[in-house]
Amino acid sequence: MPKKLAAEFLGTLWIVLGGCGAALLAAPIPNVGIGLLGISLAFGLSVLTMAYAVGHISGAHFNPAVTIGLWAGGRFPLKSVPLYIVAQVLGAIAGAALLYYIIGGSEGFNTATFAANGYGDRSPAHFDLYSCATSEFVLTFVFVIVVLGASSKRAPAGFAPIAIGLALALIHLVSIPVTNTSVNPARSTGPAIFAGMAALQQLWLFWVAPIAGGLAAGFLSRWLDGEKTTAAPPA
Repeated sequence: MPKKLAAEFLGTLWIVLGGCGAALLAAPIPNVGIGLLGISLAFGLSVLTMAYAVGHISGAHFNPAVTIGLWAGGRFPLKSVPLYIVAQVLGAIAGAALLYYIIGGSEGFNTATFAANGYGDRSPAHFDLYSCATSEFVLTFVFVIVVLGASSKRAPAGFAPIAIGLALALIHLVSIPVTNTSVNPARSTGPAIFAGMAALQQLWLFWVAPIAGGLAAGFLSRWLDGEKTTAAPPA
């Protein structure tokens, strides 16, 4: 278990450092910034690369909603769920802390948003609570369906990280304007700690909606696929 938890910590750290780092460091550069497409690819590539790196150790969840969805789908033991979630949240906080330290070396850096998620005034395009909740629920649902389907015993072996990474990139292309894209409570928690009280006050949504989406996806996938194993899926 310690090795699995270390892999989850490292993978989630990399998602925050790679994805949020791209948004905060590379996207704002005038004329050469990577933009929405670049940020979306950064998140997708962070999952894809780390899934290949440590997926054989932990199953490459890197996301509490995925872990809970895998449990709901009969693919992960309940007793390991809290430990995985703690490792993921700590990894996200560590990634955000590293990013905060790196960016702190730039004059005039403002931590008001720090790649945090939000609704209403904190939504990039000012979407309301209900739109943001719907977006997070539906897109997490689809993401976990992809994770479960791509890692199924009946899916082509070795390709799951590609499908999962591309799905996450597509999700970001759709929902960055809505919520700045969470679909991952750990990813939301790390930056929110450094973004300040306003981000923390809205953090509840980015736990509730993704976890609800993950649960729905897990239960549906269990019915569709019929797999009943307690092993972590090969990433």
